[in-house]
Amino acid sequence: MDTALSKGNLSQTEDEKAAYDASCKRILSERIILAWILKSCLEEFRDCDIQEIADKYIEANPQISEVPVMPDEGGTMIQGIDTEDKSVSEGTVLYDIRFYAVTPSREHIRLIINIEAQLKYYPGYPLSKRGIYYCSRMISSQYGVEFTKSHYEKIKKVYSIWICMNPPKKRRNTITRYHIAEENLVGKAHEKVKNYDLLSVIMICLGGPDDKNYSGILKLLDILFTNRTGTAEKKKILQEEFDIHMTPHLESEVSAMCNWSDGIEERGMEKGMEKGMVKRGLTDLRNLMETLGLTMEAAMAALKIPESERTVYAELLKNSQPDF
Repeated sequence: MDTALSKGNLSQTEDEKAAYDASCKRILSERIILAWILKSCLEEFRDCDIQEIADKYIEANPQISEVPVMPDEGGTMIQGIDTEDKSVSEGTVLYDIRFYAVTPSREHIRLIINIEAQLKYYPGYPLSKRGIYYCSRMISSQYGVEFTKSHYEKIKKVYSIWICMNPPKKRRNTITRYHIAEENLVGKAHEKVKNYDLLSVIMICLGGPDDKNYSGILKLLDILFTNRTGTAEKKKILQEEFDIHMTPHLESEVSAMCNWSDGIEERGMEKGMEKGMVKRGLTDLRNLMETLGLTMEAAMAALKIPESERTVYAELLKNSQPDF
């Protein structure tokens, strides 16, 4: 609802959300956090030590908001990480985080991994489909980079891992994987797993402490990305339960994210209160007009609605059931 009541905080809230999003990405790009995600969600690293994963198997520095999901729209790879602080990425969809990892197996198979931080679980389409699309793009974009001509045997396996901050109740504190599996329809022919197990989408849905599943990576990410605990308590839990020692950089990011989260929540409450005020005002306006037979202008005057807001109410009155 674009009104004088809501305009004042809209841009500020969007800026806060962009800053919160940027902090999330920078925290997730920490090698020790990525190591916990890999060990908890990928079979290839299940038997590895966390520090070993961070030191030996995650390659180079993760790319934060650098690589376009659709290269034909975004052009060549965007260099630098300055785009992470923009609230609008100029129409180009970027992977939140993308990096390479090698498996601890003897072959040292190289994987391409994408991590996405998602605040809204229902953005208007199923997130699982978007995850599959991202995996498909990471596979198709390997042509000319990982393989050429007909050398499909060189295709690298890809993962798209989604961390959902506000999932529906039925999905809270769950981790779900979607992947390709072999199914015999007739007979018992078998293909090597590595020849078809090329993409996996993993949904990590956070929930909170009131659940039996609240442990491991679900607890770690919940501690990091929600404001249920302050920075000092977060630091204590991370060190004592997850052996993650806060570097000055990580501590500053966690603290900043807590502040942005508080700001977003406060703005949301303010906006909710403003909408409630408008809704009550509209109800009172209708009641005066219907009960006393007043004109719209006379009813607004009786309710002492400011001149600057009367156009808004007039527009809302055109609809019998205004959308709040």
